[in-house]
Amino acid sequence: MNQEKIGKFIAECRKEKNMTQQELAEKLGVSDRTISNWENGRNMPDLSLFKPLCKELGITLNDLMSGEKVKEKEYQEKLEENIINTINYTNKKIENRNTFIGLTFITFGILISITAVAIFPSESSWGFFYSVLGAIISLIGVSKFTKRLSYFKCLLCNFGYFLIFIALLMIIDYIGVINIHQAPRFSIVTVSGENVIYYDTLFYDVVRCNKNKTNETFKVVKNQKYDIDEIDKFCK
Repeated sequence: MNQEKIGKFIAECRKEKNMTQQELAEKLGVSDRTISNWENGRNMPDLSLFKPLCKELGITLNDLMSGEKVKEKEYQEKLEENIINTINYTNKKIENRNTFIGLTFITFGILISITAVAIFPSESSWGFFYSVLGAIISLIGVSKFTKRLSYFKCLLCNFGYFLIFIALLMIIDYIGVINIHQAPRFSIVTVSGENVIYYDTLFYDVVRCNKNKTNETFKVVKNQKYDIDEIDKFCK
């Protein structure tokens, strides 16, 4: 549909009815600014307003969608064309809405994860919880884009995105252990001794020696199962 052409047609029909933008707006329950946007081709009336708008302007739906008074001999041809254009217009609106929702969820999810890493201490379970929650929310946004794909491709893309998101969080966590000397957030098992804590993660292990003391250290060790005696050796 040609928004600019339809907008000019609405303005012409309104003027023929000797109506101001304000008067037409009041009849349709919208603002005069909305009418102005229609007539300037900035946006289109909502589909729910097509019928009442046509009634107020004394035109048919076919006339409105064509942006001109349709001649009788062209009526059927124009009608079919306008039906196709309306379907395309509706699909585009739905696609734009899904794009906006998808980007909103992705952005919001990423912000939640970043905030969780920045605010909560590394040993807090809340940091882990909100990081994963952010990944899930972000994944919902991604699913808005991938649902156009086949089921298998959609599943593959969503699963891949989630794995990459979690992997990035774990890399950031690892950098924090190495550079900032903090406990890993994504540890599966935690074993505590008198002066030592052992964190078992999926890809590496961390031994925290002299916990809460001035000479406290964090050592990244090979990923395997250790007993408490083996852990103590790393701190000697």
